[in-house]
Order: sequence, then structure tokens, then C-alpha cells
Amino acid sequence: MDPYINEWLNLVIRFAHLITGIAWIGASFYFVWLDNHLETPPAEKAEKGIGGDLWAIHGGGFYEVAKYKLAPPKMPSTLHWFKWEAYTTWITGFLLLTLMFYVGAETYLIDKRVADLTQFQAILYGIGSIVVGVGIYEALVRTKLRNHGIILGLILLIVATALSYGLTQIFSARGAYMHMGAIIGTIMAGNVFFGIMPSQRALVKAVEEGTAPDPAYGLNAKVRSTHNTYTTLPILFIMISNHYPMTFNHSANWLVLMAIILITAAVRQYFVLRHFGKQKPLILVASIVATIVLAYAIAPRTADSNNIESTGKNLNVTNAQVSTIIEQRCGTCHSDKPSDTVFTIAPAGIIFSDIETIKQWAPRIKARVIDAKDMPFMNKTAMTESERNQLANWLNKNRN
Repeated sequence: MDPYINEWLNLVIRFAHLITGIAWIGASFYFVWLDNHLETPPAEKAEKGIGGDLWAIHGGGFYEVAKYKLAPPKMPSTLHWFKWEAYTTWITGFLLLTLMFYVGAETYLIDKRVADLTQFQAILYGIGSIVVGVGIYEALVRTKLRNHGIILGLILLIVATALSYGLTQIFSARGAYMHMGAIIGTIMAGNVFFGIMPSQRALVKAVEEGTAPDPAYGLNAKVRSTHNTYTTLPILFIMISNHYPMTFNHSANWLVLMAIILITAAVRQYFVLRHFGKQKPLILVASIVATIVLAYAIAPRTADSNNIESTGKNLNVTNAQVSTIIEQRCGTCHSDKPSDTVFTIAPAGIIFSDIETIKQWAPRIKARVIDAKDMPFMNKTAMTESERNQLANWLNKNRN
């Protein structure tokens, strides 16, 4: 595909995915907040079957919101449904996954250092992982385990850990993280399609037919909605993880991902409890502490002169040597006229034209080339450890 067309498709689909995702998550957060803030209604409302109500003010006006225990006596003339936010988020997400990781499998999904796959094999494994992950979830959530949240949660955590590990053994680190996100995102959309919407349609049908709604429908929708609540922050992290290689490029990246999923889910739990008026700041404190511990645990080892000397590398690295390394290993992308077949415009507009621009971007070079080692991209230009050591030594001596 022409790189220019690819960039525009990427921009349009990613922007659409962002917009629809905001709409879906915003609606989800609002209704969770709404449910958790409902108060016992006055007697005249309770007699009408209302189970909870609340008052709110926003945009210069007052709002009175009421929720029925099951359903109103008759259907209103206009009933607002919330489903297309979820569906369009999934559709745009899958289109983006297809464009970047399937059409561009040889660039973003396949890492020959991890597994020597063909494009067809990579796509097959990618789609297969989504089908397997969603299939396992649907099989479990349709059993009586859905009534035992803690047990089901532990089982799902074990399954997610196994999938996370497995994905990092066949895909690039970026590809593994994004496919874990695709699995979670598909489960969330599936909760709307397979659970929440059928339950709501059944409630509407019962009201229209004048029969008593089955409470089981509402409970089923509630369980799936709760699951979506706790997976929202993890999937938001995965969406932006592409920008933070210190997480996905770690040797235990699968474990790092699971730690972040648990931390972000705990943060969501804090806010859910807060909705109920239960202040549990220790949950938030523990999440912050866990994040700091994780950051320390995966921090790269400092590249010092003693370490470089022990490997027999030259300590007296000159500006000319550094310029040569950068030109040969990074210049294919980060130059005025990139020669790379994929990145035809310098990524992020970063161009290494001389030693001064190299010094300007020195902190970023250290973060990506020395610490995370995700640059050069997929090590397409075959930068050696000797060259990384020389850069590390030069950077250590040229700190501002």
C-alpha cells in the first residue's frame, strides 16, 4: 500500500476509534456512577416501582433521574438505547488492528527475533487468539460462575496471564500488547452484544406484552456491565502502550502487562467504591506504590563505564564515531529523505542532521536505544551491542 494513503487511513480510523471510544467509555462511566449514586426514592415514587432516584445539576439546569426496579408499567414513546458507541468502537478498533498489524504484519506484528512467521501465519494466530480469548470468556460467564465474582475473576486472571505470555512468544512486543487489547476490547463489545442488549430487549418485550419481566435478565446485564467497568482502564493503557516501550520491551513484558492490568483495575475499584460513599484511600495509595515498585523493578541497568570496559569496548568514543553510528543505524528513518520503505517521513519529525541535533535528542536516544532498546525499529538496521555500548558511553560523558 502507498505509504501516504496508509498514513491517511491510519489517521482517519484512529481518530474515529478515539472519538467512539470516548463516547462508549464516557457513557459507561456515567451509568456506573448513576447506578452507584441512586438513593432510596420517596414513597410516591416507590409505589410506582421506582427503585432509586437522584437529583443533579449540570449545564445550568436541574435533572431528576429515576430508575425502576425492573420496568415501567408501559413503554414510553421514546426510549434511548446505548449500543452503537460500543459497536463502532470495536469496528474502528478492528479496522485499525487490521491496517497496522495485519496489512503491516511484516512491519509491526512479526518479529523474526521472536518467531519466524509468514504474514498469513501471523494473521491466523492473531485472529485465532481473539477467538480463543473471547470463547473462553463467553463459556465461563454463561455458567454459574457468573454468580461468584471472585472465583470467576481469579480464573479469568489466570487465563489472561496465559494468553499474555503466549502472545509475547509469537508476536512482536507491540503486537502482543495490542492483541491482548483486542481480546479485552472484543470481550467488552461482546458483553454488550451477547449479554446487555439481549437482556434489555427482553425487558422491553415483557413490558410491551404486559408480562412480568424476568429479573435474571437484568442481573445478567449487570454482571457483564460490571466486567466492562473493570476492564476499561486496562484497555485504555494498552491503547497508549505503543508510546511506552519500557513496558512492552522488557524481557518479562507479559508479566508487566498483567501487573498494569491489576493496578488499573484496582484504581477503578477505588472510584466505584467512592461512588457508594465508601472512602478507601488505601486502595489508591497501594496502586501508586505498586506503580512505583513496578517502575523500579523494570528500570534498565545503568550503562556505566566499568560495564563497558569489562566488555572490551572503546571508552574514548568520538563525535565522529557517534555520528557514523546514528547515520547508519538511525538515518534510514530519521533524516531529511528517509530510505526506509515504511517510514518515508521522519517519525515524530525527528531528524539527526548533525552532532548538535544528536545532542539535542540525547535523552530520547538513551531512553529508546540504550534503555528500552526498541530502536532502531525491530532493529531493522542491525545495530550491534558494541554500538549501543559506544552510544551509552558517549551519552554518559555528554550529559547536560
